[in-house]
Amino acid sequence: MLPRRVLLRTAALGLIAVPRAVAAQTRRVWRVGFLGDGPRAERVAISLEPFRMGLRGLGYVEGQNLAIEERWTDGRVEQLPLLVEDLVRLKVDVIVTHGVRAIRASQAATTAIPIVMAVSPDPIATGLVASLSRPGGNTTGLTDQVAELGEKEVQVLRDVVPGVRRVAILWHEGNPGAQVTFDQTRVAAAKVGLGITIVGVRSAEELDGALAQVASGRPDALIVIHDVLTVSHRARIARLALQYKLPSICGSSPYVDAGGLVAYAPDLPALFSRAAVYVDRILRGAAPANLPIEQPTRFQLRINLRTARALGLTIPPAVLARADEVIE
Repeated sequence: MLPRRVLLRTAALGLIAVPRAVAAQTRRVWRVGFLGDGPRAERVAISLEPFRMGLRGLGYVEGQNLAIEERWTDGRVEQLPLLVEDLVRLKVDVIVTHGVRAIRASQAATTAIPIVMAVSPDPIATGLVASLSRPGGNTTGLTDQVAELGEKEVQVLRDVVPGVRRVAILWHEGNPGAQVTFDQTRVAAAKVGLGITIVGVRSAEELDGALAQVASGRPDALIVIHDVLTVSHRARIARLALQYKLPSICGSSPYVDAGGLVAYAPDLPALFSRAAVYVDRILRGAAPANLPIEQPTRFQLRINLRTARALGLTIPPAVLARADEVIE
């Protein structure tokens, strides 16, 4: 039976999100750099805003003891080095970011300023940290473990769409984080005997053509590999999947809110909110090298029943019964 809610493993060193009267202890204005990879309009509500709320709950108030310096790529990944260099020039106290590309750009720009990963796929396999228990260097934070979910996603998809025989896998080529997830998902699908069609994209402009290509092969379902591009354009992908009558699953919880059929994933906004705890610990003197990486131990199964009806798909009652959330 699939787990029913997200619980983050709290590692050593007391990473407990207890509000503190920070403002009463210091008059210093802390400067936090937030490096966002993707379009701000599509990502701010599921990343920066939860992070802000997390800081607020710990006693940090913008304009009083906190200033947040936002920098966004808006889909231009080549801007990452320039954006993080700008944050370094500003001498921010900590940089918060997400995704392998942005984390690597931050690590390349500074070894002195602490870096908090709000979301990172398999930080060991992607070489971001030395270990989960003692990450080393100036980087710590959270992993969403999306790269390890391929087998479970395939299982969920087979439960939701009984009789599925052939799947298409849509992924963002060139993203090292997406590569890890894609490889594991492809292996998991082949392991249970599913036929596989692979469609890679390198930019948002290729999505329409890619989904049309997927549909022309008439697969039974679509697996969307979670990464910056697919999360940023989740509504577009969900709309195209519905247009082509493709049941779809993604390892990102906001995908279902955008109209996707199924998501099996950790709570993405909760990870960004939790990143505030790491920032707080670092501002209080903790060394990033000694703050263990947190991993989700449970994941949410979310189903959009409206999309299921539009697809003419009946979700098995047993699957609905174990879902964490069903959107009517």
